[in-house]
Amino acid sequence: MTAPKILLVQSSARTDASTSRRLSRELAETFGGDVTLRDVAQSGEFIDGNWVAANFTPAENRNADQQGRMASSDTLVAELQDADIIVIGMPVYNFGMPASLKAWIDQIARARVTFEYTDKGPVGLLQGKRAYVVVASGGTPVLGEIDFATPHLRFVLGFLGITDVTIINADQQAARGEQAVTDAEAQIAAIAAAA
Repeated sequence: MTAPKILLVQSSARTDASTSRRLSRELAETFGGDVTLRDVAQSGEFIDGNWVAANFTPAENRNADQQGRMASSDTLVAELQDADIIVIGMPVYNFGMPASLKAWIDQIARARVTFEYTDKGPVGLLQGKRAYVVVASGGTPVLGEIDFATPHLRFVLGFLGITDVTIINADQQAARGEQAVTDAEAQIAAIAAAA
């Protein structure tokens, strides 16, 4: 059996003492495959008008500047296309996802590349992959009524064709303390045992 290719996307602004970073790294390592790390908090790019113009220009018609503008996005898309398993570490900031993770979504959600419009509606082109989202929060209950991060990310992944999405949560750490992390570690252990 071939070892899976794993894409680990980290988005916490904290490089030390980050719960989402530590737990998502532990989860990615349990699958025993090659792990590609994409730290969007350290290397994320926001789209702008030039990016949008380049994106709407057919690839074969892009000039050198437009090709350069899309190069980072092309790399991010290729990482997703190549991965069998995507593990995303996501802290909840002010009820939403970090801006760096939203910027990554904007770079990889591309019509005719990762999804396409059809007469029956949009169809994701990244089917057959599994995703695991490790969510950490201080006070926001994951998938509660004030969590706008997790449902958004799950929807986007599904829109791209990744519908097998598992949420691991270490939420409400300000109130639950270490128990929140312990519960998430138990979820990871159960996934590892099943794998």
